[in-house]
Amino acid sequence: MASTVDVSGNTVMTTPPNQQSDDAHGYYTLGEKIADTKAPAGPIKDRWTTHKMNNRLVNPANRRKLDVIIVGTGLAGGAAAATLGEAGYNVKSFCYQDSPRRAHSIAAQGGINAAKNYKEDGDSTYRLFYDTVKGGDYRSRESNVYRLAEVSANIIDQCVAQGVPFAREYGGLLDNRSFGGVQVSRTFYARGQTGQQLLIGAYQAMERQVAAGTVTQYTRHEMLELIIVDGKARGIIARDMVTGAIETHLADVVVLASGGYGNVFFLSTNAMGSNVTAAWRAHRKGAYMANPCYTQIHPTCIPVSGDHQSKLTLMSESLRNDGRIWVPKKAEDCTKDPRDIPEEDRDYYLERIYPSFGNLVPRDIASRQAKNVCDEGRGVGPMVGDFRRGVYLDFADAIKRLGEDAVREKYDNLFDMYERITGENPYEVPMRIYPAVHYVMGGLWVDYDLQSGYFVLPNTIREYLADGPFDAIDESHPEVVAARTEVEDRIQKFLSINGTRTVDSYHKELGNIMWEYCGMERTEDGLRKAIDMIRELKADFWSNVKVLGTADSLNQSLEKAGRVADFLELGELMCIDALNRRESCGGHFRAESQTEDGEALRHDDEFAYVAAWEFGGEGGQPVLHKEDLVYTAIEMKQRSYK
Repeated sequence: MASTVDVSGNTVMTTPPNQQSDDAHGYYTLGEKIADTKAPAGPIKDRWTTHKMNNRLVNPANRRKLDVIIVGTGLAGGAAAATLGEAGYNVKSFCYQDSPRRAHSIAAQGGINAAKNYKEDGDSTYRLFYDTVKGGDYRSRESNVYRLAEVSANIIDQCVAQGVPFAREYGGLLDNRSFGGVQVSRTFYARGQTGQQLLIGAYQAMERQVAAGTVTQYTRHEMLELIIVDGKARGIIARDMVTGAIETHLADVVVLASGGYGNVFFLSTNAMGSNVTAAWRAHRKGAYMANPCYTQIHPTCIPVSGDHQSKLTLMSESLRNDGRIWVPKKAEDCTKDPRDIPEEDRDYYLERIYPSFGNLVPRDIASRQAKNVCDEGRGVGPMVGDFRRGVYLDFADAIKRLGEDAVREKYDNLFDMYERITGENPYEVPMRIYPAVHYVMGGLWVDYDLQSGYFVLPNTIREYLADGPFDAIDESHPEVVAARTEVEDRIQKFLSINGTRTVDSYHKELGNIMWEYCGMERTEDGLRKAIDMIRELKADFWSNVKVLGTADSLNQSLEKAGRVADFLELGELMCIDALNRRESCGGHFRAESQTEDGEALRHDDEFAYVAAWEFGGEGGQPVLHKEDLVYTAIEMKQRSYK
């Protein structure tokens, strides 16, 4: 691509994309281009430092006058509540769980990355930045990713100070292991329970502020609407999930840290309560939804075993450090005991195709190759539908090399979990794994200050609150009354339909559509079919769903109805976004765009942009705003892990 020079004198190694294809014509309206106007200029290594220095401050006396609502208590929300409470703000923290400790961050297993170079294997802030941009297939902002790499080391220090028991080497130093897509060891971990230990650390810090009176917790509360006043988010409407009471909560700013929406696929590794409602309510109020079709398929999950399942179980990425992935070379061997298949009849396909990275290729690549070998008829495990969905993850070589005790020390809780679910002992028989929806890379569009106009995230919240305190509003304000009325009317609508189908049946059907046509591989014809099917399903939902119970009590059917209604709208937008992006990049694979050997093929000349979708109103088309991706510190290349 041609190079130019930006206002800072940096060489721009990209040219603005010019989209020629338009597979989604007729499904959307093209809006004005947008840009991240808050992104700092200058050398990339100085941008975050300069930006922090230029941000305005809020003095301690004024902080006590400012109210902050935080939705979500996972690692982001819990840490935000603890940090802002300690800084002196008045914080209200909301979660739908019965305790903040049950946020789904607790289920993360493998570890957390940081560029500390403890292994002296050539790691650095820039290498973490490069690996992350490359792993994301050059569809992320370079300024944001470099900031992530830069602050990673401080995050580890903060976690250690909070008492997170990271694994340590014999001499007492923090240990590291490798993760997919890299050739260095930079992952800090606590066996297979890293998320749990990190969340407990954040939870302890937050509870300290609860005791100090700066944070007030609202557990078993679900945000159902966002309150916008004069272009600012000034509160939320929440439902007490125990009593059914509809509550209004007002503040100077709203922080959304409500997690991902992988449950749009019904079967995923997410907690069953994980949903999109908080983010989708903000989207319907004007916030852009960015790149919604980017879906993270995790290659190491316990395979689907039948139609009875309601969720899937993750097996940590860390297992690929020592486990070797293989399938039989011959389809007729797939029903054999794997221990009876000789070495020469095994296909260690990742090691064969990607000799440089082997089993540690990025997740999207490992997932697609697992799908490919199963589609060839070489999958293992029980028949599910018309083929076997599984490949082997084998630890025999690791046990022989390290000894069973050493493997047990690293992975014992993961092996125990696998055995409890499958009834198979992975110390004796290879694990069976298959890809599953894990998390999503799309979400609400925010600028470098992590603001979306209506709400913010905590990194630069002081810049936003420097203009506060804002004019006080109360529950009689017209926008507050309107938001509350919308929630009450929506609840009554669900209860009054009194149809014949359960909420779960709609969710499961939506998930099947999404997995089949907007999952690991997508096509133009399939996505068009999916959009039509989702629209028909949505129309039937609003005329035939049956929600049992009442509004003034604990009612899980009612809770699910609101979440599935939002998933139906989100699923349609995801398919439109995937249909528009006729390229393959990272977590989005279009069958029409691949290399001769089946790898993802990007089209930077057309699609090097963030797709930011604006809600088009009831019955209207979504509006596509494009934010061009500009690189000055890294050259865009076709990914290769061979």
